[in-house]
Amino acid sequence: MIKLLLLSIALPLIAGLVNLIIPDKWKGVKEAITLISTLAGLIAAIMVFKRVMVLNIPWGSFGFDISFRLYQFSAFIILAIAGFGVLISLYSTAFMAGREKLNQFYAYLLITIAMANGAVLSNNLLLFLFFWEGLLLTLFGLIIIGKKEAYKTAIKAFVIIGITDLCLMFGIALTGRLAGTFTMSAISLPLGGLASLAFVFLMIGAIAKSGSMPFHSWIPDAALDAPLPFMAIIPGALEKLLGIYFLTRISLDLFQLNPGSKISLLLMTIGAITILLAVMMALVQKDYKRLLSYHAISQVGYMILGIGTMVPAGIVGGLFHMINNALYKSCLFLSGGSVEKQTGTTDLSKLGGLGKYMPITFACFIVAAVSISGVPPFNGFFSKELIYDGALERHWIFYLAAALGSFLTAASFLKLGHAAYLGKADGATKNVKESSWLMLFPMLIIAGLCILFGVYNPLPLNNLIQPILGHRLEGYNYAGLPGNLMIVIITLIVLALALLNHWYGVKRTGKGLGAADHIHYAPGLSTAYDLAEKKYFDPYDIGLKIADWFAKVLFFIDRACDWVYEKAIVNITFVFSNAVRWTQSGNFSNYVGWALVGALLVLFFVLRY
Repeated sequence: MIKLLLLSIALPLIAGLVNLIIPDKWKGVKEAITLISTLAGLIAAIMVFKRVMVLNIPWGSFGFDISFRLYQFSAFIILAIAGFGVLISLYSTAFMAGREKLNQFYAYLLITIAMANGAVLSNNLLLFLFFWEGLLLTLFGLIIIGKKEAYKTAIKAFVIIGITDLCLMFGIALTGRLAGTFTMSAISLPLGGLASLAFVFLMIGAIAKSGSMPFHSWIPDAALDAPLPFMAIIPGALEKLLGIYFLTRISLDLFQLNPGSKISLLLMTIGAITILLAVMMALVQKDYKRLLSYHAISQVGYMILGIGTMVPAGIVGGLFHMINNALYKSCLFLSGGSVEKQTGTTDLSKLGGLGKYMPITFACFIVAAVSISGVPPFNGFFSKELIYDGALERHWIFYLAAALGSFLTAASFLKLGHAAYLGKADGATKNVKESSWLMLFPMLIIAGLCILFGVYNPLPLNNLIQPILGHRLEGYNYAGLPGNLMIVIITLIVLALALLNHWYGVKRTGKGLGAADHIHYAPGLSTAYDLAEKKYFDPYDIGLKIADWFAKVLFFIDRACDWVYEKAIVNITFVFSNAVRWTQSGNFSNYVGWALVGALLVLFFVLRY
């Protein structure tokens, strides 16, 4: 079993490196290696699931041990990573066919899986950091092999995540110093003083990895520039799993976080802001993938909010939403890839009527869309209800933010579904055919899980989620129907209002794409949206402007120094040297004259003073 544990890291890593050296002319070999290695990883994950294993190999004398730990939580995440790895690999064999740099794509994909598994299994913060930073490199690689201008987005992602990872490093160093160890299972620090500072730095690394605001702005850009499977497996699934996994570990294990603490309030505030601002941006997007990218950001807000409540219902809901989001968000991105593959575009203004030409893709989209919108009895409904319950237990304002986010989520997916799949087909979509089964099969599996995890939610809750919390559940079992009927009624009212809002928007503009225009161009909001679209609120762009201003100031200082030394001093020296040369003409009478002038000056000062 220990060998199987190490296999989940070593096998995809070795297979990825092999893919890098395989020539492009060897058709199908890279795809075969990728599918075989991910399938082997899935089998290994199933075999070690629900087992407890620890592997410690001392390394040096400064607290760095090669330490791996498999328990309920890490086994669950490893299983999820393996499952998504297989499905995205299968999908990619069809979607990426005929594209360039396939060896790099499959190599980075497999190495990403290896690094993710290593981070989840690590029981030492320094070892965890090694794998965590490895993901930064593969993230850069997967983006840069996209479109021609993708290097700009790759650099943007690298800078944003790199800066937050520096915060993570500082947090790890501070945590190890306070705890006297880097072994994660041996750390349990009370909050306060430096411990709270350490938590905040670790939290920044965790929420940045999961795509939370304000560390999100590279994701919508990557949606347009990076290969579509990248969006399905990285922002759509793996980053949510990893970021929320680590946030949960530091909140429940490494630090003693209480519901009434300021840190808990900070987490809930970040979650609520992320929900609202990201979904408001999603509502007005005109591109299929870009709209989904903002929802990938918004949904992580629910997870952070749920965990931040630090009450059992909220934590269970946040973790349940983590896996639910990975499912329906991947399915939504895969449906977008299916549309892009068959039509050549994801511009919603050029799409329409795809439902009758791509019925299976449309069906998968509907399942994923109603799941993310929280429609019963799909999986997103049950996880959101638990988050609502936990948020309401802390303060009604957080529940209100989550409910408003659900209204806007439903409204934006009504708009997206109407614009892309209903209405009248035009030249870009007329006579389009359904995608291949290699692309449809992963979507069908994920859509089926969205239904299963909703209709029979005791399966994920009792076997995957609730065992993680153990005694923190306080004897409660959250499987089955929601316990708070009033919240359910309000949810149904919110969804009905979203439907009425869509009907009004379509009637007003005559098209599905304009269903949210009355919100987009509302007084006050239109100005805010214009500024947001021009990236006035993008921390990265703000940072670039500050850096540009600072560089100009430094350039001015540098030029000024050059002018002083190269111009002013030279000119002053030239003037004085000419003056001296003029006085030193070699004429004896001049020298006598200067001597007399000097004598008179001396005499004047002597007599005066």
